[in-house]
Amino acid sequence: MKKIMLLLSILFLTFSCGVKTTQSLISDGDYDGAIDRAVDALKTKKDSKGKQDYVILLEEAFAKAKDRDLRNLEMMEKEKNPANIERIYNTYIQLNNRQEKIRPILPLPLLKQGKNASFPFDNYSDQIVSSKNALSKYLYDNSLILLKSPNKLDARKAYDDLRYIESINPNYKDAKKLMANAEFKGTDFVNVYATNETDMIIPKQLQNDLLDISTYGLDDRWTVYHSVKQKNINYDYGLIVNFREIFISPEQIKEKEFIKERQVKDGVKTLTDSRGNAIKDSLGKPIKVDSFKIISVNIYEYRQYKACQVTAQVDYVDLKTNQLLQSFPVTSEFIFENVYSTYRGDRNACDESYLGYFNKRAVPFPNNEQMIFDTGEDLKAKIKNIVVRNRFRK
Repeated sequence: MKKIMLLLSILFLTFSCGVKTTQSLISDGDYDGAIDRAVDALKTKKDSKGKQDYVILLEEAFAKAKDRDLRNLEMMEKEKNPANIERIYNTYIQLNNRQEKIRPILPLPLLKQGKNASFPFDNYSDQIVSSKNALSKYLYDNSLILLKSPNKLDARKAYDDLRYIESINPNYKDAKKLMANAEFKGTDFVNVYATNETDMIIPKQLQNDLLDISTYGLDDRWTVYHSVKQKNINYDYGLIVNFREIFISPEQIKEKEFIKERQVKDGVKTLTDSRGNAIKDSLGKPIKVDSFKIISVNIYEYRQYKACQVTAQVDYVDLKTNQLLQSFPVTSEFIFENVYSTYRGDRNACDESYLGYFNKRAVPFPNNEQMIFDTGEDLKAKIKNIVVRNRFRK
């Protein structure tokens, strides 16, 4: 019984809080927030006595929301300000959506009054179509003006407006064609190329790989990178990878000799005292213990080593003014290393983790071109990080 009473108390408190919150939303003028809460509460057991408060609050919130929207519409339509066209359209959409939100749960009975709650619905289809067309025309005409501007930000604004037209009024005039034009005019085109200020030849494959900006995943909504210049495009910026210095160490083989020892089990032996006599257990039998011996191995280790370091600088250039915008130094290193060993003695004296070196052999050193190319993998990652963190236009 106590558990049932506790459960009922919790349900009552929950219901009371929900009603009070809905009342508070209405008092604050958030009528649609109150409508949402009431509708959610009335999706189940809408005819029960416990839901009557929600029915009354929903009726009140709907009436006040509709009245406010209609008064705002009346004011905006009298002002005839083009800046209000989108608000007018959205208000009619809001009026219609509000009705459609309530419609599925109707009718809602008012038990004490013996009648259903009143929700006077109106047909806003004509107003929605009319305001949608007015908004589409306004945005379309404004986009034509924006597209005459040389400013890329104006072209981007035109693109956003045209895309919005397509979302509410598909295939409106030649909006799609204008969208493509606006997208092109609003895009920053970046030419990516490399210069070599070192006294070494940069592998062509490395240059192509570094400049293959498509593998970087850098293109964003309004920035496109080209490593190969395209016709009919006036580039806005240059991203230049200047190779400043390339250092490649000589091929080295370092030798090292060392000895490893280990104590290992070597059978069993009889335990003896200081005189050499066998020690026996309580039954008179000699006691046996493990016998150990020391094993050793001479290891001859060979370490092949070669390193490459590439120093570069990433320059951002405004190609319209030929002005250097930013520079970022970057250094990358690649190390080739191969370790192998031979031995004389018992290899079991080594740690198990070392045994793999005995199965390795000397390998050919990579040539200088390969070393530079392998260094380029790290260089490419660092260049990508620079571009990601430093966009051409925020």
